[in-house]
Amino acid sequence: MPRTKQFNEEEILNKAMELFWEKGFHATSIQDLVSHLGINRASLYDTFGGKDELFNKAFAHYRSITGNMLNSIFGDTENVKAGFQKLFDKAIEETLEDDSRKGCFVVNTTTELIPGDKALLNILCENKSNLEALFTRFIQNGIDSGELPKSLDAESTALMLFTIYNGLRVVAKVDPNPIKLKKTVSAALSVLDG
Repeated sequence: MPRTKQFNEEEILNKAMELFWEKGFHATSIQDLVSHLGINRASLYDTFGGKDELFNKAFAHYRSITGNMLNSIFGDTENVKAGFQKLFDKAIEETLEDDSRKGCFVVNTTTELIPGDKALLNILCENKSNLEALFTRFIQNGIDSGELPKSLDAESTALMLFTIYNGLRVVAKVDPNPIKLKKTVSAALSVLDG
């Protein structure tokens, strides 16, 4: 008779995501996973297929959570500048609440595993394109509605704000100074004024 699983897969995936996010892929051993997740090796391999597969699932889970958060912020906010302000404020808030200074899992993974992993590079390129497209659509809606100046180039502005958003997550790992982070955000968002 097959054994039944004694754990919640989504809870395990969340725990794995947090561990990989904090330690990185290479620094996380199978034993680290077993200890942190509270499941045995056999269950880890049977359910997730091993470290590589678990990392990929945990990384996809993070990207899904982040995408949902972005869609929620932009979907619930008609004012473009207020929407980006919410996004950046959330990033600053997460940074200040995170004593381990994990930063952004996507940025961390990019700097740790690229170049070298072509499959992951494709995933990261797709993730970047999707988020830039989301930023662009939100900005273009503001231009079309008359909230933002017609002279604003939606795509270039989206690329700049996406880059600053990711850069903010990196800088905050080194210097989580809320005053400096907020000044950076104010300067970045001033571009929306035209």
